[in-house]
Amino acid sequence: MASSSDSWLKEYNEAMKLADDISGMISEHNSFPSSGPETQRHASAIRRKITILGTRLDSLQSLLSKLPVKSEKEMNRRKDNLANLRSKVNQMASTLNMSNFANRDSLLGPEIKPDAMSRTVGLDNNGLVGLHG
Repeated sequence: MASSSDSWLKEYNEAMKLADDISGMISEHNSFPSSGPETQRHASAIRRKITILGTRLDSLQSLLSKLPVKSEKEMNRRKDNLANLRSKVNQMASTLNMSNFANRDSLLGPEIKPDAMSRTVGLDNNGLVGLHG
């Protein structure tokens, strides 16, 4: 069983290397002219790699739920590492305006907090409890 845990770490390390590669490409991209075929090709290559990395992260997430990890602390550490890497990928995607990848609304629907907040204005504790019941 340790081998499946080791393979998860190997996959995670490869995803980290890909993320570092993408970061380097983004830095390089910033030195390109603002438009032109070379700039577009470079941006497309970055977008492809970000999409690949997103797929790898989904795979790692799926594998993590099936792993027999020795301790809760280790499981939480891996979950945190994965969440941090996913956040980094989303930031990279938004840098390139990959809205379909990084846009929360496209994934979860429009934000509804303002409406929910407006319904609670002026309510006391009993009124708030009434909203939930």
